[in-house]
Amino acid sequence: MKAFISLLAIVIVALLAAWFMPSPIDAIAVSPSQPIPLEGRWQANDALQTTQVTQLPPGKRGGEDIAKDKLGCLYTGTEDGSILRKCPYASWEQLVNTGGRPLGLAFDDKQNLIIADAVKGLLRMTPKFELEVLAHQYQGQPLGVVDDVDIGADGTLYFSDASSRYPLSKLTLDILDGRPSGRLFAFDPTSQQLTLLADELAFANGVAVDAEQDFVLVNETFRYRISKVWLKGAKAGQREVLVDRLPGLPDGIARAENGTYWLSLYGLRPELVDRIHPKPWLKNQLAKLPTALAPLPAPYGLIVQINADGEVLQTLHDQAAVAIGGITSVQPEKDGLYLGTLHMNRIGKLAF
Repeated sequence: MKAFISLLAIVIVALLAAWFMPSPIDAIAVSPSQPIPLEGRWQANDALQTTQVTQLPPGKRGGEDIAKDKLGCLYTGTEDGSILRKCPYASWEQLVNTGGRPLGLAFDDKQNLIIADAVKGLLRMTPKFELEVLAHQYQGQPLGVVDDVDIGADGTLYFSDASSRYPLSKLTLDILDGRPSGRLFAFDPTSQQLTLLADELAFANGVAVDAEQDFVLVNETFRYRISKVWLKGAKAGQREVLVDRLPGLPDGIARAENGTYWLSLYGLRPELVDRIHPKPWLKNQLAKLPTALAPLPAPYGLIVQINADGEVLQTLHDQAAVAIGGITSVQPEKDGLYLGTLHMNRIGKLAF
């Protein structure tokens, strides 16, 4: 009943708004998949409530991703563009500011920090804290929302461009629009060549390359699935769905040393969004509303371990986001899983 009343209220506001302004989008109808039920290995639990929390410096929020260097220091990027570092037994320190919004992070074999910045593009921070732009446009057009990055065994940088239609600040419009415009790229840092591997992805998010570089996994947040893009063999260049019908919004994904993958879900599916997706006119009207009124998933913590075939091995939850919620990345290290979030003032570690 509460969901119905909320939907009715949104519809009424949308109808009123329709009289006064044009819509910023021209939405298409989308038929959401039926979510996997939270049972079996998906059964809700509170295993993530044992997460060890590390607070960010005062005023800093949104440690979206976490990278660890050879000395055991942790790095993250925050909402204000900062790249922060915390070494063992030391406090956080700010190294640089990208002037954008750093999201995905990964170290290459020379200990350069590769940064997927939603505003500035694909960046590199040297060990001397010098910032370099590696890629910021494709075929003469600016990249959209550079979101995540992973590094292949040969040094190739695989990264996602979540949306080529809307900036990160207009994420709600991308959801309502319904047209997938995300892309997956490969960048060769030696030749400086940028190659498009896949397009028309529904908000291309987390990226993880196979150890043998046979394929790359990329999360499609707005279709609740993980896609596999083949790099080698008879299927080279082809794309297929590895995991479908996820019960939440897939964000980050990372490969562990044992060949499994850890997936973070930002939250459970927003029910209202699924209800209105088949109704383009209604979505056009809702797009006129302030972003603050957008329906968002309730705070929830959820990470998932899968194998290379997409089989779910385990799921770890924090149903009330007591310790951590809105998880955007899981970085497996030898001492545990490091968890990032989009908006919280903390990062987490789930010790092994």
